Amino acid sequence: MVTGASVMNGLDAFEELESEVRSYVRGWPTVFDRAYGAKLWDENGREYLDFFSGAGGLNYGHNHDAMIGALVRYLQSQGVLHSLDMATTAKRDFLERFHEVILKPRGLSYRVMFPGPTGTNAVEASLKLARKVTGRADIVSFSNAFHGMTLGSLALSGNVVKRESAGIPLEHQRTAPFDGELGESVDTIAVLDAMLAEEGASVAGVIVETIQGEGGLHTASFDWLQRLAECCKRHGCLLIVDDIQAGCGRSGSFFSFEPAGIEPDIICLSKSISGSGLPMALTLIRPELDIWGPGEHNGTFRGNNAAFVTATEALRFWRDESLAEQVCRKSDIVRAELDSIASQHEAMRATVRGRGLLIGLHTPIDGLASGVARAAFERGLLIETSGGAASDVIKLMPPLTIEDEQLERGLAILRDSVEVCAP
Repeated sequence: MVTGASVMNGLDAFEELESEVRSYVRGWPTVFDRAYGAKLWDENGREYLDFFSGAGGLNYGHNHDAMIGALVRYLQSQGVLHSLDMATTAKRDFLERFHEVILKPRGLSYRVMFPGPTGTNAVEASLKLARKVTGRADIVSFSNAFHGMTLGSLALSGNVVKRESAGIPLEHQRTAPFDGELGESVDTIAVLDAMLAEEGASVAGVIVETIQGEGGLHTASFDWLQRLAECCKRHGCLLIVDDIQAGCGRSGSFFSFEPAGIEPDIICLSKSISGSGLPMALTLIRPELDIWGPGEHNGTFRGNNAAFVTATEALRFWRDESLAEQVCRKSDIVRAELDSIASQHEAMRATVRGRGLLIGLHTPIDGLASGVARAAFERGLLIETSGGAASDVIKLMPPLTIEDEQLERGLAILRDSVEVCAP
């Protein structure tokens, strides 16, 4: 029995007091205490390299000096922290910089909606607006997709285990095959086109991840994305891009869809938009679709001014192309190492998936990816798996700003971990 005076050691407090729903602590059974850049330290002082980056919420690493400095100054100035959707200087600074640094140079015109603090809030708002604009009910998502854990978002996700956690039927969703899902000989856009030709009158929108972060790092080609946009336009459906994990530079460009040259109707951003791990999400809306009435969609914590402050500072990285170029260069290093590992361990039947620094190694050998992740943790490297219930992808998401020496050391640990696990 735990009493108020009890002093617990190690993981006892989490095992006795926290819900069984906890997940990451089971794979990484230690108590973390400090973090900086691409490193974490546990309470015993052991150092870990972080190739997880808060599931993509820490693209610029832990406790970036400029972002923490801006936040500390704001806190010391008694800046407003909680404001719902009232006007504040922190929000204005963010809106102006986002327009000047991100939207304007790309020739993009979007209204910025603050739907709530998390990615699933951004997705839910996009679905609600698509249905309001079109007067239709259904949303098409793709095989292996993941869009969040609230009911609307969950209905669009492909992970059976997560879907079953809803406890009720998940409706008004249709599933289409993702790029390459049916093999090279099958044109999946043609499949979608036929679906919409038959049933499109009920479809409000199509939501897509250009890189399926939780669903196995399946990656859409630029041609496929272009044809998807054309297909949506042809059938009067809104195209929604969920850029929550692949965006904010994770794929190389700020928006993952930029190289395809498309302009989605709605864009969902979260995770690294705050730059610091503070909760923040955006739903970007083409101006002519912004038909919300005042307060028609709201939330108590949509005005996280601390996150606005760090987000404004994070956007300094995007005043030129230097970070994007670094991400592409580092991605080449990672891809070459993964290709080398795959070629040296043919029994793994491994292939490289992903783009930018959202990249990994798929292996169909049951349990192998999870085994490599465990071995990496034991050697001081944090990596997770992807691939839905199969967990068959060794997934790498180091900070975009990671130093070359740290990147190479982490890849060496990964290679050692594969050596001890591979058949």
